Amino acid sequence: MRLIERYLFRQLLGPTLLATLALVALALLARSLSEFDVLIEQRQSGMVFLKIIALALPQLLSMILPIALFVATLVALNRLHTEQEIVVCFAGGMSRWRVISPAMRLAVFATLLSLVMSLWAAPWSSRAIRETFFDIKSDLASTLVRPGEFTEPGPGLTVYAQTIDRDQIIHNLFIHQEKANGGAVTYTAREGVIAERKGLPVLVLRKGSNQEFSSSGVLQYLSWDEYTFDLSSLFQSDELLHYKIGDRYPHELFFPDLTQEWEQQNREKLLSEGHWRLASPLYNLAMMSMAVAAVIGGSFSRMGYGRRIAMVGAAAALVQIVGFGVKAACDNDVWLNPLQYAVPLAAIWWGLRQIFRQKVSRYIAIGAHDALQPLGAP
Repeated sequence: MRLIERYLFRQLLGPTLLATLALVALALLARSLSEFDVLIEQRQSGMVFLKIIALALPQLLSMILPIALFVATLVALNRLHTEQEIVVCFAGGMSRWRVISPAMRLAVFATLLSLVMSLWAAPWSSRAIRETFFDIKSDLASTLVRPGEFTEPGPGLTVYAQTIDRDQIIHNLFIHQEKANGGAVTYTAREGVIAERKGLPVLVLRKGSNQEFSSSGVLQYLSWDEYTFDLSSLFQSDELLHYKIGDRYPHELFFPDLTQEWEQQNREKLLSEGHWRLASPLYNLAMMSMAVAAVIGGSFSRMGYGRRIAMVGAAAALVQIVGFGVKAACDNDVWLNPLQYAVPLAAIWWGLRQIFRQKVSRYIAIGAHDALQPLGAP
């Protein structure tokens, strides 16, 4: 790139980074509020919470980047045009392509970045999030006890605890277990902690007692300083971790294992998601071309380009909405998948057509003459 093109590229890159950071911060804040129950309800550590929020970044960034490009390009180019810098570029003999080439280079970089995230980073992070939630669901401490609530973690088992401190010690614990022969046993303990003995999960109760009613109505009472309550039979689960469509890599989307019943039933949705992964990065080029067209695609105006920017902004929003609608329609009809590419490509074509449909007019030359006049000149 020449000096002037590098200058224009820097003028676009700064606002793009700022817009991306601002939008990502808002998206992460919204995501953190939606996942706050991981700390409150599931009693997980702050590191687990931050891990979930950080893993959501690739998915959020691939959605936010086209919007950030559009907004930042409008702001930067409108300022450059208002301050006559674009006009001076045209007056200096630069072609329209040379003027917009820094913006298009930035859009190509964003497209390649989005493609990498869409094909590999996003499914990897989505899988990691799902695995984290699966581990949380399998966590004995959060499943067995909720402070101040009666829970039923297993058939015939009722558990209550007053509080759980930071060291995961359960205070004032009550357990009622019904037996298959019709009897029942109740455990009360001043404190308890979940541990592992011989590779099996257990609940170690301290300073408590148990009362057992046999099926014949006989009551047996026993107090103890420590008692080990076996949890292995209560938390045996055959549930397996299942990756959803958004968690799949490209080869799993385009070439599903049709011997599996789930893949057979969702084959159209898998193909739709695969084509969306390839088509969605094109929206970076589409939004960039439309943003450039909003400022440079029309005639020169001393009054600004607010109306034109508003109209192109509405058109860009419509393109995004239509793109999501086409994606939803493709979930039920594989023959509609070419439309996923047609929508952003049509937006790119429209934007470039608006930019190159007219030559640099005499109004730009007049504006350049006024911009180059020294202060006080007639």
